[in-house]
Amino acid sequence: MTGVGPEIGEALVVHPMVSKIAFTGGEAGGRRVNEAAARDFKHVMLELGGKSPNIVFDDARLDDAVNGAIAGIFAASGQTCIAGSRLLLQDSIHDIFMEKIIKSMGSAAIGDPSLTETQIGPITTRQQYEKILQYIDIAKAEGANCVMGGKAARVGGQFVEPTIFTDVSRYMRIAREEVFGPVLSVLRFHDEEEAIAIANDTNLGLAAGLWTQDMRRAFLMSERLEAGTVWINTYRAFGVQMPFGGHKQSGIGHENGIAAVDGFLQTKSVWINYGSATLNPFVMRL
Repeated sequence: MTGVGPEIGEALVVHPMVSKIAFTGGEAGGRRVNEAAARDFKHVMLELGGKSPNIVFDDARLDDAVNGAIAGIFAASGQTCIAGSRLLLQDSIHDIFMEKIIKSMGSAAIGDPSLTETQIGPITTRQQYEKILQYIDIAKAEGANCVMGGKAARVGGQFVEPTIFTDVSRYMRIAREEVFGPVLSVLRFHDEEEAIAIANDTNLGLAAGLWTQDMRRAFLMSERLEAGTVWINTYRAFGVQMPFGGHKQSGIGHENGIAAVDGFLQTKSVWINYGSATLNPFVMRL
């Protein structure tokens, strides 16, 4: 069934024959679903928003990391929950990395998404298109430096130029709120501790990217990053066998993998007395 939330979605959530709700959307929608489901103690699986950090250390293969950063934020014009919308660059590589990413994206083809040569497609709705432009204006007003894009694309329709802001602090709204568009916030860090502090300084925790050739660093940092998925020297890799879900306000439960199956099952303990002194317990998953 399709339709707007208040008419169709809410009716499904509160219907007595529905015992489990799986929802993908924004924080506001997820909160409303969770609140409605809680009235009857229904279980929920929520896959919500993200403000994912893409962290690049100075020992990374920079060309690979540039491609990963571009794919992380500009794929689908940034309209994905896992978008790597915060690019964290170690101080020593900041300038050269920015030269590379601007050069790569400076000639990006904007237009019809059905054409193979198109790299930046349209924004899905007029409301979202206007929201993205508002966030760009907010970023400029807060002192971020727009080094690429920063306005509507002159191709007709709902297109926004791929936009990059540098000199972004973790306290700016574009570093804290999900824009859901082709807007990249670039933040500097000095060492691992500062990278972790910046990356985790958000109420969202859906995904994170980490670029380094030091596998000790990669594994230690992946444990400390508050994200449901951590990609090391890649971004947007997926497999149906791997659980996908968020930490903090990015969601509840998981899609994919055994974890997703478990989320739709109930555990029942059964004890059987066969008439002797022995009790034989077993567990069922229904």
